[in-house]
Amino acid sequence: MRTIEADHRLLSAMRDCGGDPRIAAAARALSWSGEHGALWLAAGLTGAALDRERRGPWLRGTALIGAAHLASMGIKRLVRRPRPQLPAQQPLVKTAGRHSFPSSHATSAAAAAVAFGALRPAGRHVVPPLAAMMCVSRLVVGVHYPSDVAAGALLGGLTAGVGAQWMKGGVAHV
Repeated sequence: MRTIEADHRLLSAMRDCGGDPRIAAAARALSWSGEHGALWLAAGLTGAALDRERRGPWLRGTALIGAAHLASMGIKRLVRRPRPQLPAQQPLVKTAGRHSFPSSHATSAAAAAVAFGALRPAGRHVVPPLAAMMCVSRLVVGVHYPSDVAAGALLGGLTAGVGAQWMKGGVAHV
């Protein structure tokens, strides 16, 4: 099976899951909360406010999430891949833009999983599953191909991974 065909089939199967009202509601809520990285940026700022001992790393981690999101937006403007159009299924949410590659939701979610996972032990256990749900929600609501989500997650994870030393207060060696 060709990659493009697999992308379409997997998207269609995931979008079918949105036929269950409970799954659709959860996917919509995740999509809404992840718009422009809002959930992750708010979590980082909350962490900085509550964890005074690690305020600097929380703020730098939040900056990495913002940087990853901005990089994703820049790549979208270059690639300009249109959002999916499924013949029998409308998207469950409206989108801020018309381009889909890479998924900015997946980018910021993966960046948060890496950054916040490095800051607190609880972050290693709580954030990655929530980030994965955020990524899957973009397929369930029908606004991204699986390859968009995979590319976004890779971009976010790499961005936060490269900046992890700086985030923790050290000097990054690139």
